[in-house]
Amino acid sequence: RSQRGMAALETITGGGTGKLVDSLKDLAPELGDWIIDFAYGDVVARPQLPLQTRELVTVGALTALGNAQPQLKAHIRGALNAGCTPREVLEVIMQMAVYAGFPAALNGLTAAREVFAERQIVVPH
Repeated sequence: RSQRGMAALETITGGGTGKLVDSLKDLAPELGDWIIDFAYGDVVARPQLPLQTRELVTVGALTALGNAQPQLKAHIRGALNAGCTPREVLEVIMQMAVYAGFPAALNGLTAAREVFAERQIVVPH
């Protein structure tokens, strides 16, 4: 379970799993274990959906929440790392305007813009 979680998280973070775990060591080291073992090992690593689909769903959910910008940016990066196209990420975020409201979608687009800029991604219209 831990190995499955680490493998999934390594793909999503692009090799930055250690940084995430290290950031929790001083306050809540158990939370890092829960994230790796449960969230990624038991849930995300399930074979019933491809990782690309799981990341797009996560981008949609975090966009809809509207209060998790750092996690949204991390999962936009994760979706790209898992093989999603920038256009797919944008389509999911734009669809959230229907279900979560235009402010949530606009905030999601801001997060995507920042991630795309740091990766020098230009999305054609």
